[in-house]
Amino acid sequence: MEQNKNPLSPHLQIYKWQISSLLSITHRIVGVINFFAITFICVWSLYLLLGETNYEVVNNFFNSFFGKFLIIALCWSFSFHILNEIRHLAWDFGYGFDIRISKITGIIVFFGSFILTVIIYVLGRNYI
Repeated sequence: MEQNKNPLSPHLQIYKWQISSLLSITHRIVGVINFFAITFICVWSLYLLLGETNYEVVNNFFNSFFGKFLIIALCWSFSFHILNEIRHLAWDFGYGFDIRISKITGIIVFFGSFILTVIIYVLGRNYI
């Protein structure tokens, strides 16, 4: 019996990464991160209800470098997820399936999420 030398499915040696596949994987990972972030925000809100001393502990954490990094990272993850969901909504209506349009909207989602993060952070920083 002769063995078939072809791979069973595409693998990293022959598969060419595309913006859509990168955004799809990132969208799934960010969705899981956002689930835990929302859970964390709810627990944090309940923690603040326990008293003023708990508020100071949380406030000191968010004023640290790691706390600010966490806020910006979560802001990016929510921005990316929202923009990618808008892209998926357009697909649900039947728009944007052309490869060229798919690449353009993917790049818009990627860079737009960073721009939206900066805008939200600057507005929040100036408001508070």
